[in-house]
This record gives sequence, C-alpha cells and structure tokens, in this order.
Amino acid sequence: MSAAQAPDRTNGTQPYIVCDNLVKIYKTEDLEVVALQGLDLEVQRGEMMAIIGNSGSGKSSLLNVLGGLDRPTAGQCRVGDLDILQASESDLVDYKRHHVGFVWQQSSRNLVPYLTAFENVRLPMLFGNMRKASDRAKSLLRAVGLEDRMHHRLSQLSGGQQQRVAIAISLANDPDLLLADEPTGEVDTQTAGQIYDILRYLNRERGLTIIIVSHDRNIARQVERVVAIRDGRTSTETVRRVSIHEDGEDHTHDEFVIVDDTGRLQVPQEMLDQLSIRGRAFVDIEGDGIVIRSGTSGISTVAASSEAADDESDGDEPPSPPPNEPVIPARVELAAPVIPGRSRPPRPAARPPRPAPKPPVRTQQEHIPDEHRPFAPPSEGSASND
Repeated sequence: MSAAQAPDRTNGTQPYIVCDNLVKIYKTEDLEVVALQGLDLEVQRGEMMAIIGNSGSGKSSLLNVLGGLDRPTAGQCRVGDLDILQASESDLVDYKRHHVGFVWQQSSRNLVPYLTAFENVRLPMLFGNMRKASDRAKSLLRAVGLEDRMHHRLSQLSGGQQQRVAIAISLANDPDLLLADEPTGEVDTQTAGQIYDILRYLNRERGLTIIIVSHDRNIARQVERVVAIRDGRTSTETVRRVSIHEDGEDHTHDEFVIVDDTGRLQVPQEMLDQLSIRGRAFVDIEGDGIVIRSGTSGISTVAASSEAADDESDGDEPPSPPPNEPVIPARVELAAPVIPGRSRPPRPAARPPRPAPKPPVRTQQEHIPDEHRPFAPPSEGSASND
C-alpha cells in the first residue's frame, strides 16, 4: 500500500485495536498472578506506537493477548473484527497465520539456525501455501536491506542483520499488524536506529500497524505515541508533536494521564515521590483544573490556619478540631495551690490516728437479776454499810 493509499489515522476513524477493562490472570496449582488489571487501550489502523513499562508491568502479557497467543481472562480485546476473548480456536489459528506478525528480542525465537536468510523468510510462506513464495522472500529481504546477504546462514550474519531477517519473516504472510517485543534489545545504538528506520518505512509505505514493546523511554523519539503501563494498567500517554517552521522541524512531546470510564487514573510515580503523597490525598478543583495535595500536608495547613485564628480571637471559644480528626474530651484536674518559692505544692499535714473505742465496763451488779440484788454482796468500790 502506497503512502497515498494509507488509511486515515485521525481520531474520527474507528479504532483498529480496542482493549476495554482487559484482565489477564495466570494460574498455577497454588498461585495466581494478575498480569493485567483492567487495562484500556485504543490503537488506530496504520499507527506506529510503543508500549513501555518496567519488568512485570504487563506489557509482554498485553502483546501475547493482542497476538492471539493467550486469551484474556475478562474484559474486551478486539483486533479489527476479531474478538480475542470469544473467538474459536480455528479463528485464532487463521488470525495468527494471516493477520499478525511477531518480532521477538531473542533471535532464536525468530529464526531456524541451520537455514539461510532466504530459506527462513520463505518457510512460513510454504506453510501458508502462498504463491510465488521465492519472489516474495527476495522482495522482503530487499526491503530490509539484505539483498546481498540472503543466501548466508545465521552464523555469517551480525545481530542487527539477524533482526532484520526476523522483520522480513514477520511480514512473510502480509499481516495487518506487526508486534515487536524489544526488537532492539540485543543490538547497539546505531543498529537500533537502522531497525527503527525500517519499521517506519514499512509503516509509511505499506500502512502497517506496528506496536513496539520496550522498557526504554527514549523510544518516544522513534514513534508517534507512547503508552506507559504500570501494575497492569495504562498509566500515561506521550504524543509527539511536530512544529514546522522556516529553520526546520521541532519535535516536542506532550504527556497525558489516562482516565478510565470509572474515573481512575495513575499519577506518575516521580510526582508522587516529589510531593510525598502516600495513602490519602486531598483533591480539589481550582479554576479549570484538578489539584491533588498530600493528605498530611493538608492537615498541617488546616491546623496552622486554626492556630492563627485562635491568636486573633478573644479566647472565649475553644478552637475547633481539624477535619477528619476525632474529638477528644478534655480532662479536668484540680491542682493544689502553689506557694511562691516552692517547686512543689505542699502536702497536707498528717492527722493523728483516732483512738479505738473502749468497750463499755460492766459492773458485777449488772449481771444480777433484780429479784436477787438484795441478797448479792456489794460490788467493788461501793461504800460499806458497816
């Protein structure tokens, strides 16, 4: 397909690839790994874009789902008219044979070591029963700049030349989509530039949709759009903007955060670290934007403003507690009077202990009945009648 026949890439066209709330879980006997956690992505037909992320972020898992190698666990993944989740096995086989091509980082996954470059490129055409396989293989090797090396074995080719053979193999069955997983990971910078030039040529001249997975953020200089994945979700999107003037072209990049249908977004980690935002945060509207502040700094600001208001007040009313803080009742204690010159209040003087009450003294007469008292002897201490 020539450049004049290249499909429209404006936002008004129907996206060629749509991932909506995509989930992929890998299960073993006693372990589940959630690789994709509700990922959203749209790619236009004929676009050349990149997906970046750290190891374990889910970018390779996304590539396997887009290529039909793995089925998603939940959500939607559509490539053209094919629903990857609901497609039958025969539909997936046809899709992998005729509609998608792969370029892997390791050359051992792309090439058969005992075949020449020409034989490697022609091999998938023979399995696909394509006519004029030899002529097409020569044409593809010519397109990647290996016309004079097509009959050399892999041991006679450099790493960059082997990767260019892999690109030719991925185009053998004339796919609509090319997926490249770290295609420049094992080559030097100069060779990587040559590989990107070939991919841009194929994208421009053949209208090929290309998705490149990488961990290198500098790939933004090579493609039109970069989508960053973090923890199985799309985090940010960087779009290259070209300004044309008399002195030439200026390339600038605009970075956007991705907001999904439920309002979730991922703030870049470096911004969170710079502002020490952890856990809870304050979100407010200021003008035409949304401002996110650290929850800790917000409480400090409220407390400081409350203290300033207390200084200006007459002190009749107690200060109100900051928001989201529990109200703790004050404890009232009665303190002893403090005598000037003494560091501690005086202790009260000790009182003498009260004497124990004495039992009542009973005389002998109290134990004698009344009718016997005239005959009883006189008690001690009583006066004698004699």
